[in-house]
Parts: sequence; C-alpha cells; structure tokens
Amino acid sequence: MAEARSSDTGNRFDENTPEGTSPKSLLPGTTISRVKLLDTMVDTFLQKLIAAGSYQRFTDCYKRFHQLQPEMTQRIYDRFITQLQTSIWEEISEIKQEGNLEAVLNALDEIVEEGKDRKEPAWRPSGIPEEDLRSTMVPYFLQQRGTLQRCVQKQEAENRQLADAVIAGRRQVEELQRQVQAQQQAWQALHREQRELLAMLREPE
Repeated sequence: MAEARSSDTGNRFDENTPEGTSPKSLLPGTTISRVKLLDTMVDTFLQKLIAAGSYQRFTDCYKRFHQLQPEMTQRIYDRFITQLQTSIWEEISEIKQEGNLEAVLNALDEIVEEGKDRKEPAWRPSGIPEEDLRSTMVPYFLQQRGTLQRCVQKQEAENRQLADAVIAGRRQVEELQRQVQAQQQAWQALHREQRELLAMLREPE
C-alpha cells in the first residue's frame, strides 16, 4: 500500500513538471532547449530525492506512530512530499527570475542555432586564431600598460615630493640643532663671564 501511494505521488509530480519532460523521454540526438533541460534536471533530482525518501523509510523512522496511526502517517508523508516539491520548485523559479535565466538560456540557444549553418569562422576575421587573439588582446594590454605607467609616474612624483619634504625637514632639524648649539655655547660663555666677574668682585683690595 505504501509503495502504491508513493508511486501515485511520483505520478502527480510528473504531471506538475514543466511540459512533462523527462530524461527517459528524450531520444538520442533530440534537441532540447536549455530551459527545459534545467527543468528536467530539477525533475530528475526530485524524483531521486523522493525515491531515496520512500514511504517505507519514512515509516521506519516513526514505527511506533505508524503502528498507532497508519492513515495519519500516510497523510503526513504525502503532505511532506508535496511541500518539499513545491518549495524546491519555488526556489528554482525565484533563481530563474532573479538571474533572468530563461532569457539568457534562450538567447544562448538562438546563438547555437544560428551558428549551425555558418561555414566560415564567425569570431576569427583572419582565420588564424593566434593573429586574431593578438589583434584583440595586444591593444587591451597596451592600454593596461599605459594605465599602469601613468600610475607609476604619479606614484614616483608623489614619492619625489615626499622625499623633498623629508630632506627639507632634515634641514630644518639641522638648522634648529645649530641654533640650539649656538645658544648653548653663548649661554656657557655668559656663565663663564659671570663666574669670572663674581671672582673678581670677591677678591680683596
């Protein structure tokens, strides 16, 4: 009975899957849009998730409750599976909307389809990948080198200004040291003169 109910749940889930796509229904060589492929991947993941969390395993975790209330256990399991499917699909839908995935994937499909009929190289003007890559990347690298050179020159100018400021500061410090030394020498000379004058005054006549 549990397996039958679990199978019914899986069938309901298949019906809710976008356009009923399934990996088993795709024939080899069949072209499928990337949007449908994404939905199919989510569908397959959920089917495997439901298979891993079968009703039998669910009841094994709640044996005592299942023995007392088997019908209630079944309803809880069905509700849990339904809510799980709904929540996952809602999350996927939000991600698709926020990232504008459907438009991006559809645009990618269009690019691939348009490129199938082209014989000439669409992205290689010269047909030689090395030259085309060089012609595209060299101007970019030259521009980056010019930007870096300007940054280096600006930094060097700032460094020169800082070096000049440091040298000027050192000169000011040296000048202050000379002034202090001169004042100290003048004070010492004045102190000697005062001592000599006091000595002269103290000598008896």
